[in-house]
Amino acid sequence: MAKEKSIYNGRLFHLVTRRARLPHGRKVQLEIVRHPGAALIVPFLAKDSVIILRQLRPVISKYLYELPAGTIDKGESALSCARREVIEETGYAAKKFTRLGMIYPVPGYSTEKISIYKAEHLIKRQKDLDDDEVLVTKVVTRSLIRRLFKTGKIIDAKTICAFALCGWL
Repeated sequence: MAKEKSIYNGRLFHLVTRRARLPHGRKVQLEIVRHPGAALIVPFLAKDSVIILRQLRPVISKYLYELPAGTIDKGESALSCARREVIEETGYAAKKFTRLGMIYPVPGYSTEKISIYKAEHLIKRQKDLDDDEVLVTKVVTRSLIRRLFKTGKIIDAKTICAFALCGWL
């Protein structure tokens, strides 16, 4: 790997630049967001109902419909992150997790990889939101998810991917 120059080292990610030669010979300067990865959870209460979030995203000054997700902590596996995040954001623990797949949400500039899990057999627990999380949970059916998507109300890419992996879109 070519030498990288650190630009910013934050709590959540690390920004670096690196020179690279592409297969056709052209040299480019890359700006790369090094991200530890994340886990996203599709929490099923029943066969045809899931818990979604209406979450404030201050960076874009909007509330979005999303599935629970979170950044993997240092030394944590994606599955451990999923187990933690579903409790923190929904107030439910899951007895069963099934890995549905993974996505690179923005591979043009970030190394972030999101592992997507289906969570089933939910047990009520206490929510434990992070200080910067502003959200409301909603129980919704498959037909409502499709309606929200078709009317442009679900616009979060990772959520759309997860529902596609579940066969809901």
